[in-house]
Amino acid sequence: MEKLGFRQRLTKLLPWLVLLVILAALALTLRPKPPTVATVSVYQGDLAYRVGDEGRTHLRNTYQVSSPIQGYLRRVTLEPGDPVQQGETVFQVEPSPTPALDMRTREQAQQTLNAAKARLNAAIALAENSASETQLANNEFQRIERLHNSGLASTFDLERAQTALYRAQSSERSAQAAVTVARAEVSNATLVLEVAEGSRSQDENQVLQVPAPVSGTVLQRFRCCEGVVTAGETIVELGNLNDLEIQVDLLSSAAVKVRPGMPAEITQWGGEDVLAGTVRRVNPSGFTKVSALGIEEQRVSIFIELDQPTTALGHDYRVTAAVVVEQAQATLAVPVTALFRQDGAWQVFVVQDEVLEQRTVDVGFQSGIYRQIRAGLSAGEQVVNHPDADLRDGASVQLLVE
Repeated sequence: MEKLGFRQRLTKLLPWLVLLVILAALALTLRPKPPTVATVSVYQGDLAYRVGDEGRTHLRNTYQVSSPIQGYLRRVTLEPGDPVQQGETVFQVEPSPTPALDMRTREQAQQTLNAAKARLNAAIALAENSASETQLANNEFQRIERLHNSGLASTFDLERAQTALYRAQSSERSAQAAVTVARAEVSNATLVLEVAEGSRSQDENQVLQVPAPVSGTVLQRFRCCEGVVTAGETIVELGNLNDLEIQVDLLSSAAVKVRPGMPAEITQWGGEDVLAGTVRRVNPSGFTKVSALGIEEQRVSIFIELDQPTTALGHDYRVTAAVVVEQAQATLAVPVTALFRQDGAWQVFVVQDEVLEQRTVDVGFQSGIYRQIRAGLSAGEQVVNHPDADLRDGASVQLLVE
């Protein structure tokens, strides 16, 4: 009877036991799971804060050699990249050639020259005739003078012979002057004919040799072929590639952090090595530049000297330059995505044994995706990356397995 009673009681309790098991399983099933988080290790190493942009190589001093006079430029044999020494002839300028005229003017010039030559021949003949008359008058004067000294000729005859000699000498001088004038007319007519022919001067003594003001390299050649040049026209540009520096136009908000003497790094210049440089100057004034997106930006030019000149770079080459504004060695850092602000302070979630610990940290400068941590963390600790707003201090979490 007792066994039968126990079985009856067990039969009555069995549905309740099953219900309790079902309720317990349901409670375990509906219980919220700990959130899954991704973690990163606290970085320890060297960190640097850089500001930079695309820049171009720039020569501090360039020399544009121009023609000092108006004339005719001879062919320039120097080409860009050729070395030159100070005082070496860069190009030559000769007097401007006479301009060629039309056929009618040329024919008129030829006829004028022929007429001038004919007048010269006539003047020469007249001068020769005057010289003969002078010789005859001189002989006659000497004969009368001898007769007068012997008492065979009167004083009147002597004076008349002397007067005739003076007149002959005067006529001879006049004839010689006419020859000089005729020769000048021939020369003038010849010059006019040369103008009509458009000929160039062959006198090498009139050619101007323009020297190089400094030793360096030909950067640009603006004129190569022969032709007329005006005074002040630039022919070639010279520069010394050992004085090469980098010009970078930074945003004004970044340029205010740059000071002369800061180290700089030159990359993407075509070589594998990183070129070292030093900031030489920061321009005190900025300028407005429109970006590719059409946004007006205030830019400031900075100039960086290369610590070691390189022959691989030339004038106006494109490079990428970054100025090291601040740097630290063996410092701690975390990705900026692990930080969040709360109550005016920077916070992170540290994961220890799958339990969150919220900590306040002291941050420093930012380098790329990392932010320096001055205090609050230790190297190698795991912090939550991209923390959700629902995370709380002391909450349990599951680590994301990649």
